[in-house]
Amino acid sequence: MPADRPDRFAKALSSGADMAILDLEDAVRPEAKPAARQALVAADLDWTRVAVRVNPAGSAFWSDDLQAVAKTGAAAVIVPKAERTEDLGDARRRIGRDIEILPQIETARGLDGVDALLSAPGVRRVAFGHLDFALDMGSATDWDSLSLARQHLVWRSRVAGRAAPVDSVTPELDKDTTRREAEAARALGFGGKLLIHPNQIGPVRAAFSPDADQLAWARRVIETLEAGGKGAVALDGRMIDKPVEDAARRILSQAQTL
Repeated sequence: MPADRPDRFAKALSSGADMAILDLEDAVRPEAKPAARQALVAADLDWTRVAVRVNPAGSAFWSDDLQAVAKTGAAAVIVPKAERTEDLGDARRRIGRDIEILPQIETARGLDGVDALLSAPGVRRVAFGHLDFALDMGSATDWDSLSLARQHLVWRSRVAGRAAPVDSVTPELDKDTTRREAEAARALGFGGKLLIHPNQIGPVRAAFSPDADQLAWARRVIETLEAGGKGAVALDGRMIDKPVEDAARRILSQAQTL
Protein backbone atom coordinates (compact mmCIF):
# COMPACT_ATOMS: atom_id res chain seq x y z
CA MET A 1 0.00 0.00 0.00
CA PRO A 2 1.49 3.43 -0.90
CA ALA A 3 2.29 5.22 2.35
CA ASP A 4 0.89 8.47 0.95
CA ARG A 5 -2.62 6.94 0.89
CA PRO A 6 -3.60 6.83 4.58
CA ASP A 7 -7.24 6.50 3.54
CA ARG A 8 -6.40 2.94 2.44
CA PHE A 9 -4.37 1.79 5.45
CA ALA A 10 -7.32 0.31 7.34
CA LYS A 11 -8.58 -1.42 4.21
CA ALA A 12 -5.20 -3.07 3.73
CA LEU A 13 -5.21 -4.40 7.28
CA SER A 14 -8.76 -5.73 6.94
CA SER A 15 -8.09 -7.39 3.58
CA GLY A 16 -7.26 -10.81 5.01
CA ALA A 17 -3.53 -10.61 4.32
CA ASP A 18 -1.15 -11.67 7.08
CA MET A 19 0.58 -8.30 7.00
CA ALA A 20 0.19 -4.95 5.28
CA ILE A 21 3.24 -3.31 3.72
CA LEU A 22 3.20 0.48 3.76
CA ASP A 23 5.52 1.47 0.96
CA LEU A 24 7.76 4.53 0.94
CA GLU A 25 9.74 3.35 -2.08
CA ASP A 26 8.50 2.64 -5.62
CA ALA A 27 4.82 3.26 -4.90
CA VAL A 28 5.46 6.88 -3.83
CA ARG A 29 6.69 9.64 -6.13
CA PRO A 30 9.77 11.54 -4.89
CA GLU A 31 7.83 14.76 -4.30
CA ALA A 32 5.21 12.86 -2.25
CA LYS A 33 7.64 11.08 0.08
CA PRO A 34 7.61 13.74 2.86
CA ALA A 35 3.82 13.58 3.03
CA ALA A 36 3.99 9.78 3.02
CA ARG A 37 6.30 9.81 6.04
CA GLN A 38 3.97 12.18 7.86
CA ALA A 39 0.99 9.94 7.12
CA LEU A 40 2.94 6.95 8.38
CA VAL A 41 3.83 8.58 11.68
CA ALA A 42 0.29 9.87 12.22
CA ALA A 43 -1.42 6.54 11.55
CA ASP A 44 -3.21 4.70 14.36
CA LEU A 45 -2.87 1.05 13.34
CA ASP A 46 -2.33 -2.46 14.59
CA TRP A 47 1.39 -2.12 14.07
CA THR A 48 2.03 -5.78 14.88
CA ARG A 49 0.73 -6.55 11.38
CA VAL A 50 2.50 -3.73 9.55
CA ALA A 51 5.82 -3.68 7.71
CA VAL A 52 7.28 -0.51 6.18
CA ARG A 53 9.33 -0.66 3.02
CA VAL A 54 11.86 2.17 3.00
CA ASN A 55 13.98 3.45 0.14
CA PRO A 56 17.34 1.74 -0.53
CA ALA A 57 20.41 2.44 1.55
CA GLY A 58 22.46 5.17 -0.07
CA SER A 59 19.42 6.95 -1.45
CA ALA A 60 18.57 10.50 -0.48
CA PHE A 61 15.54 9.19 1.42
CA TRP A 62 17.17 6.54 3.61
CA SER A 63 17.75 8.57 6.75
CA ASP A 64 14.38 10.33 6.76
CA ASP A 65 12.54 7.09 6.06
CA LEU A 66 14.16 5.33 9.02
CA GLN A 67 13.47 8.28 11.31
CA ALA A 68 9.81 7.97 10.38
CA VAL A 69 9.79 4.21 11.02
CA ALA A 70 11.37 4.85 14.42
CA LYS A 71 8.30 6.90 15.39
CA THR A 72 5.92 4.02 14.61
CA GLY A 73 5.37 0.61 16.13
CA ALA A 74 5.95 -1.22 12.83
CA ALA A 75 6.81 -4.88 13.31
CA ALA A 76 9.23 -5.00 10.38
CA VAL A 77 11.16 -2.83 7.98
CA ILE A 78 11.78 -4.02 4.42
CA VAL A 79 15.12 -2.97 2.95
CA PRO A 80 14.93 -3.06 -0.86
CA LYS A 81 17.96 -3.84 -3.02
CA ALA A 82 19.72 -5.13 0.08
CA GLU A 83 23.38 -5.94 -0.50
CA ARG A 84 25.38 -5.13 2.66
CA THR A 85 24.99 -6.20 6.27
CA GLU A 86 26.31 -2.78 7.28
CA ASP A 87 23.16 -1.20 5.86
CA LEU A 88 20.93 -3.59 7.80
CA GLY A 89 22.79 -2.73 10.99
CA ASP A 90 22.49 0.96 10.21
CA ALA A 91 18.72 0.56 9.82
CA ARG A 92 18.44 -1.08 13.26
CA ARG A 93 20.55 1.63 14.87
CA ARG A 94 18.56 4.44 13.33
CA ILE A 95 15.23 2.89 14.30
CA GLY A 96 16.58 2.36 17.80
CA ARG A 97 14.54 -0.65 18.89
CA ASP A 98 14.14 -4.34 18.27
CA ILE A 99 12.50 -4.75 14.86
CA GLU A 100 12.53 -7.41 12.19
CA ILE A 101 14.73 -6.52 9.23
CA LEU A 102 13.53 -8.04 5.96
CA PRO A 103 16.16 -7.73 3.20
CA GLN A 104 14.67 -7.75 -0.28
CA ILE A 105 16.98 -9.46 -2.77
CA GLU A 106 16.73 -7.49 -6.01
CA THR A 107 20.28 -7.41 -7.39
CA ALA A 108 23.03 -9.82 -8.37
CA ARG A 109 25.18 -8.53 -5.49
CA GLY A 110 22.32 -9.09 -3.08
CA LEU A 111 21.94 -12.70 -4.18
CA ASP A 112 25.70 -13.23 -4.04
CA GLY A 113 25.81 -11.91 -0.46
CA VAL A 114 22.62 -13.54 0.80
CA ASP A 115 24.48 -15.71 3.32
CA ALA A 116 25.80 -12.63 5.13
CA LEU A 117 22.42 -10.89 4.94
CA LEU A 118 20.69 -13.93 6.45
CA SER A 119 23.13 -13.90 9.36
CA ALA A 120 22.59 -10.22 10.20
CA PRO A 121 20.91 -9.34 13.53
CA GLY A 122 17.15 -8.94 13.24
CA VAL A 123 16.86 -10.94 10.01
CA ARG A 124 14.45 -13.89 10.14
CA ARG A 125 14.04 -14.33 6.38
CA VAL A 126 14.54 -12.59 3.05
CA ALA A 127 12.16 -11.62 0.27
CA PHE A 128 12.67 -11.77 -3.48
CA GLY A 129 12.06 -8.86 -5.85
CA HIS A 130 12.11 -10.46 -9.27
CA LEU A 131 11.37 -7.40 -11.42
CA ASP A 132 14.33 -5.35 -10.21
CA PHE A 133 16.49 -8.47 -10.09
CA ALA A 134 15.77 -9.21 -13.75
CA LEU A 135 16.49 -5.60 -14.62
CA ASP A 136 19.85 -5.78 -12.85
CA MET A 137 20.71 -9.08 -14.52
CA GLY A 138 19.46 -8.07 -17.96
CA SER A 139 17.29 -11.18 -17.97
CA ALA A 140 13.65 -11.88 -18.75
CA THR A 141 11.17 -11.76 -15.88
CA ASP A 142 9.43 -15.08 -16.58
CA TRP A 143 9.51 -17.91 -14.06
CA ASP A 144 12.01 -20.14 -15.88
CA SER A 145 14.55 -17.34 -16.32
CA LEU A 146 14.64 -16.69 -12.56
CA SER A 147 14.14 -20.20 -11.22
CA LEU A 148 17.79 -20.61 -10.23
CA ALA A 149 17.76 -17.39 -8.20
CA ARG A 150 14.62 -18.50 -6.39
CA GLN A 151 16.06 -21.93 -5.63
CA HIS A 152 19.23 -20.30 -4.33
CA LEU A 153 17.26 -18.17 -1.87
CA VAL A 154 15.36 -21.19 -0.54
CA TRP A 155 18.54 -23.26 -0.26
CA ARG A 156 20.63 -20.64 1.52
CA SER A 157 17.77 -19.73 3.86
CA ARG A 158 17.54 -23.36 4.91
CA VAL A 159 21.30 -23.66 5.43
CA ALA A 160 21.24 -20.51 7.57
CA GLY A 161 18.41 -21.89 9.69
CA ARG A 162 16.13 -19.00 8.79
CA ALA A 163 12.47 -19.04 7.83
CA ALA A 164 11.56 -19.86 4.24
CA PRO A 165 11.86 -16.77 2.02
CA VAL A 166 8.96 -14.73 0.68
CA ASP A 167 8.47 -14.80 -3.08
CA SER A 168 8.08 -11.75 -5.27
CA VAL A 169 4.86 -10.19 -6.53
CA THR A 170 2.75 -11.35 -9.45
CA PRO A 171 2.13 -8.20 -11.54
CA GLU A 172 -0.87 -9.76 -13.29
CA LEU A 173 -3.99 -9.45 -11.17
CA ASP A 174 -5.96 -12.39 -12.55
CA LYS A 175 -6.50 -15.12 -9.99
CA ASP A 176 -5.35 -18.04 -12.14
CA THR A 177 -1.93 -16.54 -12.82
CA THR A 178 -1.55 -15.54 -9.19
CA ARG A 179 -2.38 -19.01 -7.92
CA ARG A 180 -0.19 -20.71 -10.51
CA GLU A 181 2.84 -18.63 -9.49
CA ALA A 182 2.07 -19.08 -5.80
CA GLU A 183 1.90 -22.85 -6.25
CA ALA A 184 5.22 -22.78 -8.10
CA ALA A 185 6.78 -20.76 -5.28
CA ARG A 186 5.49 -23.15 -2.67
CA ALA A 187 6.80 -26.12 -4.67
CA LEU A 188 10.28 -24.60 -4.53
CA GLY A 189 10.06 -24.14 -0.77
CA PHE A 190 9.00 -20.50 -0.36
CA GLY A 191 7.02 -19.71 2.77
CA GLY A 192 4.86 -16.88 1.46
CA LYS A 193 4.38 -14.31 -1.26
CA LEU A 194 4.23 -10.55 -1.67
CA LEU A 195 0.90 -9.25 -2.99
CA ILE A 196 -0.17 -6.06 -4.70
CA HIS A 197 -3.98 -6.41 -4.70
CA PRO A 198 -6.62 -7.83 -2.33
CA ASN A 199 -7.89 -10.13 -5.10
CA GLN A 200 -4.62 -12.04 -4.86
CA ILE A 201 -5.02 -12.98 -1.19
CA GLY A 202 -7.47 -15.85 -1.70
CA PRO A 203 -5.52 -17.61 -4.48
CA VAL A 204 -2.24 -17.29 -2.61
CA ARG A 205 -3.66 -18.49 0.69
CA ALA A 206 -5.17 -21.48 -1.12
CA ALA A 207 -1.88 -22.26 -2.87
CA PHE A 208 0.08 -22.26 0.39
CA SER A 209 -2.54 -24.26 2.29
CA PRO A 210 -2.55 -28.08 2.28
CA ASP A 211 -5.42 -29.46 0.23
CA ALA A 212 -7.99 -31.97 1.51
CA ASP A 213 -6.07 -34.99 0.18
CA GLN A 214 -2.83 -33.88 1.81
CA LEU A 215 -4.56 -33.26 5.13
CA ALA A 216 -6.27 -36.64 5.03
CA TRP A 217 -2.98 -38.38 4.27
CA ALA A 218 -1.16 -36.54 7.06
CA ARG A 219 -3.83 -37.44 9.60
CA ARG A 220 -3.71 -41.10 8.56
CA VAL A 221 0.07 -41.15 8.96
CA ILE A 222 -0.07 -39.78 12.50
CA GLU A 223 -3.02 -42.01 13.44
CA THR A 224 -1.14 -45.06 12.13
CA LEU A 225 1.97 -44.14 14.09
CA GLU A 226 0.01 -43.58 17.28
CA ALA A 227 -1.78 -46.89 16.92
CA GLY A 228 1.25 -48.86 15.81
CA GLY A 229 3.12 -49.15 19.09
CA LYS A 230 6.71 -50.36 18.88
CA GLY A 231 8.44 -51.57 15.76
CA ALA A 232 8.09 -50.76 12.07
CA VAL A 233 4.81 -49.24 10.89
CA ALA A 234 3.44 -49.24 7.34
CA LEU A 235 0.66 -47.33 5.59
CA ASP A 236 -0.65 -48.25 2.14
CA GLY A 237 2.22 -50.69 1.70
CA ARG A 238 4.91 -48.11 2.50
CA MET A 239 7.03 -47.91 5.61
CA ILE A 240 6.52 -44.74 7.65
CA ASP A 241 10.03 -43.53 8.39
CA LYS A 242 11.10 -40.28 10.07
CA PRO A 243 10.99 -38.10 6.90
CA VAL A 244 7.43 -39.29 6.18
CA GLU A 245 6.36 -38.54 9.74
CA ASP A 246 8.01 -35.10 9.62
CA ALA A 247 6.28 -34.30 6.31
CA ALA A 248 2.90 -35.27 7.78
CA ARG A 249 3.43 -33.16 10.89
CA ARG A 250 4.51 -30.20 8.76
CA ILE A 251 1.30 -30.40 6.71
CA LEU A 252 -0.82 -30.46 9.86
CA SER A 253 1.14 -27.55 11.30
CA GLN A 254 0.62 -25.51 8.13
CA ALA A 255 -3.11 -26.18 8.25
CA GLN A 256 -3.28 -24.80 11.78
CA THR A 257 -1.23 -21.71 10.88
CA LEU A 258 -2.97 -20.66 7.65
